[in-house]
Order: sequence, then structure tokens, then C-alpha cells
Amino acid sequence: MSVQDVERQSFTEAWEEWHRRKEGVLAGPHGFLAISSLHWLSEEPTRFEDAPGAWSSTARGVVVELAEGEKLDLEGEALHGRHDFGVIAERDSLYVGAGDALIEVAKRGGHDILRPRHPGNALRTAFTYTPAYTPDPRWVREGRFLPSQEPRPVTVGAAVEGLEHVYDSPGQVEFELDGGVHRLTAFNGRDPGSLMVLFTDRTSGVTTYAANRSLQIAAPDAEGRVSLDFNRAGNLPCAYTDLATCPLPPAENRLPVSVEAGEKIPLERGGRP
Repeated sequence: MSVQDVERQSFTEAWEEWHRRKEGVLAGPHGFLAISSLHWLSEEPTRFEDAPGAWSSTARGVVVELAEGEKLDLEGEALHGRHDFGVIAERDSLYVGAGDALIEVAKRGGHDILRPRHPGNALRTAFTYTPAYTPDPRWVREGRFLPSQEPRPVTVGAAVEGLEHVYDSPGQVEFELDGGVHRLTAFNGRDPGSLMVLFTDRTSGVTTYAANRSLQIAAPDAEGRVSLDFNRAGNLPCAYTDLATCPLPPAENRLPVSVEAGEKIPLERGGRP
């Protein structure tokens, strides 16, 4: 086996491990595929079939009123009767146990929501895998981070019609592809200093999910250099379920080229194996 063959095999194995971890989170007992409903809370206490208690959104935050015999578990503490969760910050979530289910209490687009997660949800139990392009090192592109003087608030749409998200953008990522120079507005990534971009391209709606894909980018080095591995362009939860509130890419992140790398349209949305 040549050095090139060994390097490609190692590259493929690293991608496969990344994909396994990502799918494991998605299809875990309380992952996004376990979500059975999306409830928008109002001032009126309301009961739902898939969660105990009557839930409401008040000026002081989310409140649940549990009837006799009902209980929830919050970080090991049994909740009975009325419980005030307080004001939940935008894009934050907290989770309470209800038997084998997990109830997500969150705020999205300024609205308090409830998303019960049941391990037996049909979308989860029927899940097999997400199709993807064969990983190829040629889709790893070197680029550079162009920081803004100050973080810039960027308003983007959402998978839920009428909902908007606002993210602070620390700058843009510039790279070359298909003979052209492209720039993508970046947001803060999961790890300190890292970046995340949301984008579409000419494969969107053809072989990849139409609304968006996301790419995590490690923190720039001292010279601002970054590496964009489009093999790890992944689907967001809205690619699988309508019960997600995922952000859409800003208009400038619609690439005029085909990125034939990363995850494809899920089988659940009519994708092909």
C-alpha cells in the first residue's frame, strides 16, 4: 500500500468516526429524532398529550403546574405541583425527566417552547443512516478568516415560517473553489475561538438538503488561516423533522458552485441511499 493509500484510508476512517458520532447524537434515546412534538407556549396554561403538567409562558418565565400524581425530575430533584423555571435565555434549553422521556424547555426566536423527547418516537426507531458523498481530501480547502472590527449582528430566517434568529458574526471566511474566490459569513462555533458557517450551494435541493447545511471550522491560527473540510458539511435537525427551528443561511452564503461533499438529503426526506 502506497503512502497516498495509507493517508486516504486514514482520512476516510477519521471521517467515518465523525459521522458515527454525529449520527449517534442525532438518533440517541433523547436526540432530535426522539422529539414527538413542538409546542409554542402561551399565557394560558395548556396540557399536551406527550408531557405531564399544564405549561405556560409568563412575564417571569416558563411555569408548569403538575396535577396530583404527576411529577418531573430536574437534575435529580423531584418536582410536584407548581414550578417556575424562570426566564430562559434565547437559544438556551433545559431538560426535565418524565419517565423515560426528556422534556426540553427552550426559547427560540423570542418564544418559549416545549419539545418532548420520547425514545420510542417512530422517527427515531425507524432511523438507519444518513447518505453522504464518499469522503475525498480534495474537498478540504484552505482559507483565511477576515475578522470584523466588532461582532456584527446578523438576522437570519428559520425553518419555521415567520421565525427569525439573530447571531453575532465575528467575520467572514474566504477560500477558493472552482477557480473563484468565495466568502461566507461566519458565526461562533461550538468550541472557544472556533467558527461555524451555514450555506447552500448548487447541490441544495438536488442531492443535498435544500434549506441549509452547516460546517464547523477550527479556530484560525495566528495568521488567520483556516481549514474548511466540506466532507463534514452536515445536516441540521430540520433536514429530518419539521419539529426543528434551525436557522437558515444568510443570503451571502449561497455558493454559486456545487459542493459535492458531506451529507446528502436524508432518507426521511426522500433522499436516495
